[in-house]
Amino acid sequence: MGVHRIGLVVPSSNVTVETEMPALLNRHPVSAFSFHSTRMRMHQVSAEELAAMNAQRERCVMEIADASPDAILYACLVALMVGGPGEHQRVESAVAEQLAAGGSDAIIRSSAGALVEALRAMDAKRIAIVTPYMRPLAEKVVVYLEAEDFTVVDWRALEVADNAEVGCIPGDRVMDAARSLDLTDVDALVLSCCVQMPSLPLIDDAEREFGIPVLSAATAGAYSILRGLGLSASIDGAGSLLRADLASVPA
Repeated sequence: MGVHRIGLVVPSSNVTVETEMPALLNRHPVSAFSFHSTRMRMHQVSAEELAAMNAQRERCVMEIADASPDAILYACLVALMVGGPGEHQRVESAVAEQLAAGGSDAIIRSSAGALVEALRAMDAKRIAIVTPYMRPLAEKVVVYLEAEDFTVVDWRALEVADNAEVGCIPGDRVMDAARSLDLTDVDALVLSCCVQMPSLPLIDDAEREFGIPVLSAATAGAYSILRGLGLSASIDGAGSLLRADLASVPA
């Protein structure tokens, strides 16, 4: 089997998704992957900088398409959710048209759409989320998810505006925020509703501690890419979402 090329369109100050996505997909028991990034300038996680970053999308898509990826992930969740309900569908459709016009048959996914897809795959209706964003942006994320028919029972905003600092938020701060949530009758916890806030080492332990499915923007992105490429969700150590097909993989 050949190597699946994964293209990542990321904010210029992001580092976490380029760490966690290879860590996730390279654990796959039967498939191999390579990773290739293109960057959109962004430093402060604000509505103004996110709009300016999104304006760079077409250039970045053309650049990453030159690497002939099999799948492209638009890896900034809040950049799309700040655009209002349904924005991930609009952007994914626009990128798909751009790719097709350029002769690329890469599949396109976004972190925003992947989270919605993963929560639906888990049959999660009532959710709780932890975000690194300032409250006004976090509120837009809540509105976005509720427009997709999820009930956000409780949520936390760590209020870190500098995107480089988001990539350095310690795991104990993320877990403290999660422990402060009301998880009564919650179907799933999104431990990091952002691909830049590190959480991968926390996912399994959090599932055991809270007794509910736990996912992140990164694990949802990995799940969506695997499903989009027709591959099994069979990655251990990253929560129940990515163990969905583990039993079907030959030992």
